[in-house]
This record gives sequence, C-alpha cells and structure tokens, in this order.
Amino acid sequence: MQFSNRAIVVAMRAGLAAVLAVGVFPGTSVAHDQEGPVEGASDTAGGSECSNHTLRGDYGFRIDGTILAGPAPVLLRAVAMTHFDGDGHLTQVDYATFNGVPGWPDWRPSSGTYEVNADCTGRAEIVPPTGPTLQLRLVVFDGGRQVAAVVAGNSTGSLGTRVR
Repeated sequence: MQFSNRAIVVAMRAGLAAVLAVGVFPGTSVAHDQEGPVEGASDTAGGSECSNHTLRGDYGFRIDGTILAGPAPVLLRAVAMTHFDGDGHLTQVDYATFNGVPGWPDWRPSSGTYEVNADCTGRAEIVPPTGPTLQLRLVVFDGGRQVAAVVAGNSTGSLGTRVR
C-alpha cells in the first residue's frame, strides 16, 4: 500500500510540475491590462514582428485541469505569477492543490528562460526546485498582453494575462 501511495504522489508532482511551467490552462486569465499593447510589441496581424522584448512584465495564470499520468486522474487547481524580463529570462511563483490537497506549504519559486520568434511563437524552459525541467511552446498575442502555453509531452496548457 505504501508503494501505491508513493507512486501516486510522484505522479502527481511530475504532472503538476509539467502543468505549472509558465503557470498555465486554456481559457484562463487573472487581470487585463487596460493600458493597451506592451510598448514596442504587437502581433503579426498588425504587421510587426515579435521578439523576447514583446513578452515582459508580470503575467497571472489560473490553472485548472486533470493530470492523467499515474494510476488515477488527479484534479489540479493552481495559480501562478510569472515575470518575463524582456531579455529571455523568467521567474515564477506558483501554488497548487491536487484533489483539494495542497501540493506544497506555500508559494513555490521557479526560474527559467524563454525565446519569442518573429512570428510570435516561442519556447520556454522552467526549472522548478523539485521535479523535472519543463519544456513549453508559446504563442504571444494581443500586443504582448497575453501568452498561451502548452507543456511539450503533456496534455496541459494555459493562458496568462499581463497584470502589470
């Protein structure tokens, strides 16, 4: 029985780490910046190209989903605040619950890197203090105010909105 419980905890942590990479799920947002596009940034629809500088500032994420890895599905609820520096580096704090049980006692810090291509697609890598390094694919839109992400090799995704 102990092995079974331990396997569940390991699967939950691995799944959560994959989900929280850039904080991150479809149809989610925290707040919307009313000041307009990020200065010097726009979507390709507007004729301008994106770059790392397009994605900068603090982005809030609400994370809802089901982790399917492991012996049984696990309901995930989480929030994250990710700071993009405009030069390809990010920091993040997140807090999550699995089936209503906290994943850790308080905010969990992570750091990583990101790259935004001229067509507003990109990649990110998140390195949490525990668990695997996470590889993400990104799409930046709404003039840099929003970023959608999915974890490579996982069925999780998210949408974050610039909050400041």
